[in-house]
Amino acid sequence: MSQAVQFIQASQGVASDSELSQRWLSALEDALQGKNKAAAAALFATDDCHWRDVLAFTWFITPHRGANEIGTALINSHAVTKAHGFAIAKDRTPSRRVKRAGILVIETIFEFETAVGRGYGVLRLKEDKPWEAFQLMTSLHELKGFEEHVDKNRPTGSAYSRNFGDMNWKDQRIKSQAYDDREPVVLVAGGGQAGLSVAARLVRLGVDTLVVDKHERAGDCWRKRYHSLALHNYTDFNHLPYMPFPASWPAYLPKDMVADWFEAYVWAMEINYWASAEFTTATYDEVTGKWKAVVCRADGTERILYPRHLILAGGLNGKGIIPSLPGLQDFKGDVMHSSQFTTGANWSGKKALVLGTGNSAHDVAQDLHSNDVDTTIVQRGSTTVVSVNPSAKLIHASALDGTPLEDSDLIATTNTLPVMTTNLQLISARMVELDKALIKGLIACGFKWDMGEDNTGHQMKIRKRSGGYYLNIGCSELIIKGEIGLLQYDQIEKFVPEGALLKDGSIKPADLVVTATGFQPLELLVRELLGDEIANRVGPVWGFGADGEMNNMWKRTGQEGLWLVGSGFAVSRQYSRVVALQIKAIEEGLLSKKR
Repeated sequence: MSQAVQFIQASQGVASDSELSQRWLSALEDALQGKNKAAAAALFATDDCHWRDVLAFTWFITPHRGANEIGTALINSHAVTKAHGFAIAKDRTPSRRVKRAGILVIETIFEFETAVGRGYGVLRLKEDKPWEAFQLMTSLHELKGFEEHVDKNRPTGSAYSRNFGDMNWKDQRIKSQAYDDREPVVLVAGGGQAGLSVAARLVRLGVDTLVVDKHERAGDCWRKRYHSLALHNYTDFNHLPYMPFPASWPAYLPKDMVADWFEAYVWAMEINYWASAEFTTATYDEVTGKWKAVVCRADGTERILYPRHLILAGGLNGKGIIPSLPGLQDFKGDVMHSSQFTTGANWSGKKALVLGTGNSAHDVAQDLHSNDVDTTIVQRGSTTVVSVNPSAKLIHASALDGTPLEDSDLIATTNTLPVMTTNLQLISARMVELDKALIKGLIACGFKWDMGEDNTGHQMKIRKRSGGYYLNIGCSELIIKGEIGLLQYDQIEKFVPEGALLKDGSIKPADLVVTATGFQPLELLVRELLGDEIANRVGPVWGFGADGEMNNMWKRTGQEGLWLVGSGFAVSRQYSRVVALQIKAIEEGLLSKKR
């Protein structure tokens, strides 16, 4: 047993939680400086322990498990990282005793430095053995000499302030956005929350970035969706970087508030943004290290751009899938994918079938029902249903218990897959208890319900396949009451001109069929836009890789200069910094382009 461990043991019951945490951090720094793998390993729980590094030690998103593996990895990477100055972070959430993944821990946010940057991390010591770490997370926060231009580092404005007789701020913004005299360093394809978040980060780091989006206005990716749409996640969890939503805004934001905020965000964050500009294809030149990207403008002209980095930020999914269902081509009514649906008002007094039982399917069905459409939802597979309130709020507990958002974001990025799995199983079990009556009612009316793979609930479904769940905002109650019909797909023989022919010989009449049947996986979008060679080089997108991290998301891919981002507001906010720091480090020669 190391002297450091003995010292911490002796302190138990005498030292405060912050003192115990600081002594552990000091012991870690001593082990790093002494290149002592055994001493580093001794600081971690022998039964189960985890370290997740986000760029700070490895320039990648890297999980480790087990004391010996962690100790070896820390010491090996320290030769280059040269981490030091481990201390409890100033002006952050103080050390506290909480339960994480069913284990009582002392949780502390700490700060440290490396040879090239400054970082923050999260330490979780076992409450009953505070000399042993259950979890450690280390995250690069900023690069030395290349800090974000915010707060104390805000731009002086000297380039345009009181610039009598020359270009003012507006003139310079117009010129900057035209790209008549230069090429962007980064081209972001897609102006949703993921694209705007990473663009805002890059602009703050001084990286010339252009966002292109096929829609006519910033925010149209939300504005053009169905009339009644509102976010299913709590507003306090959904802020964009640097610019939180107003405190007076509702708990669940309507789509048009989000859309208009996006437009304001582009302006306020000084993001170069081309609307009505669709990225169509690109090739990569290994010699020049640049992309040849084709962007189609509203007037039908094409603009060729030569960025060094291409970020695909079109969302988690590619094009909507309308499956080839028996007889659907014979149906005489209207057929559309849920992504094309806007309002049920046009079908008032008519009949509709909605294929699918995910979020979009339920929302479309509820919208149709509210517009006096005789609506039946058709279930094809088992679905995880969770109430938005109170159950889904459990996922956002740290963001809703008074913890500052930046601290909640650190906490949210701490878990490796094994810990996340255990945590989600515990949360899902609590959700089921809270939703007991709802689930019982759904099952009683024939709805196929499940708790997700390994009882991990809807959150793991999001991470693995971005579907198969519904956050209930009222449609489930309508199904239980029979106000919205429920039909199992295996009851359908085929579609006929009048609707759906059931296996019992009856016909379920319909004037409209909405297929809420998912989207193409992202790797198919990569293949469509960039070709087979690059798609094969990149491989799977989304879902978990062999290391337990998301495939090719928010990190260097197998294709040099290609980055993939996407997800909801919180994840986009948290990981946009990760992408921006890597790109800035490459541009400044601190990180090689290839992994």
